[in-house]
Amino acid sequence: MKVLLLYDYPASPSGLATQGELLYRGLLEMGVDAYAVNSESPQEKEWYYRWFKPDVVVGIGYWGHTPELILHPQKYNIQPVPWLVADGYIANYQDVLNKLPLILVTSNWVKEMYVRDGISGDNIEVLPVGCDTDSFIPRQKDDPQILAIRESLGILPDELMILTIGGDAASKGAQEVMKALAMIKDKVAAWKYVCKVWPQPRTELQNQADMFLARQLGIEKNIIYASSITSRNFMPWLLGACDIYAAPSRLEGFGMSQVEAGACEKPVIGLKAMGMLDTLVDGETALLANVAEKITVDHVILGKAAGYEENHKINFDIPRAVDYRANIEDIASSLLELMNHPFQRIQLGKAGRKRVIENFDYRLVAKQFVEMVSRKLGIS
Repeated sequence: MKVLLLYDYPASPSGLATQGELLYRGLLEMGVDAYAVNSESPQEKEWYYRWFKPDVVVGIGYWGHTPELILHPQKYNIQPVPWLVADGYIANYQDVLNKLPLILVTSNWVKEMYVRDGISGDNIEVLPVGCDTDSFIPRQKDDPQILAIRESLGILPDELMILTIGGDAASKGAQEVMKALAMIKDKVAAWKYVCKVWPQPRTELQNQADMFLARQLGIEKNIIYASSITSRNFMPWLLGACDIYAAPSRLEGFGMSQVEAGACEKPVIGLKAMGMLDTLVDGETALLANVAEKITVDHVILGKAAGYEENHKINFDIPRAVDYRANIEDIASSLLELMNHPFQRIQLGKAGRKRVIENFDYRLVAKQFVEMVSRKLGIS
């Protein structure tokens, strides 16, 4: 089997790039003949089509990347196999997607979203995102590299560190976590809440809104926003430095950071919805809050990126859920339990790592990919 992977290559620290990079790595370790190329490099892609002649081209992205991931290889009579995440509403390219013999998605919830929006489920297979369980491992609290991270963040030795990681923190449920922390602040030991975000204009505005909320709640002295550029090499150590990973995300097609936290034996607080239903087991590997609210829209405005003219409006007969909000009292209850009971943190963490190794190790995901392609397309 000859496989060409299309993603943000060479890999940036983003989730989609990591998703592609770990599949690429797993395939190479299996002995599969595979190469990777940037999905936005048409000339280099064509170069691979002409001399490598791949059996399949695997593109990592969402439905709006159809021109780069699907139409481009089809132009050269190469079979595309997109590996897709959801992005609210699948507004275009249904005809193209429905003609594909195989579409990979990251969770059962993502499959439901594609089926909801007109894509046949017959050829959609769920392939989870891989996790590097050799890098994301449990660390000792007195490890010099762990101590260095906590010191750089201003976390004292006797303080519990709660962590959320995302492009921005609010989309990962940080505002709900803050409100929950404000409810229990007098019932738990000393703590700091660290939000690791990616530096960009959109995030800076969101950070300001989040900190305004923290001031209103009276917990601003306990909130730390870390917005420096970091590599993937740093993330296992950052996760290793925390005591609790809290990410009851508002929109989550898989939940890579929750899985990586589990691999580090960290207890996770998530949401009982979306991709987290695939990755987390409530009461066993994580504590999941109930959904308090679904944010719905009755129309969307799209443009050229979605294959339409600018300001193209699509009205829905039935409003579509585009965002979720976790129950704050549930989060508060979970935080109270985990912050006051170290043994519960240990139990959830150990069960979390076991589940990640058994279900999401990147080598296992690569093997599943090969089996799916062989079964659905007859390529060996």
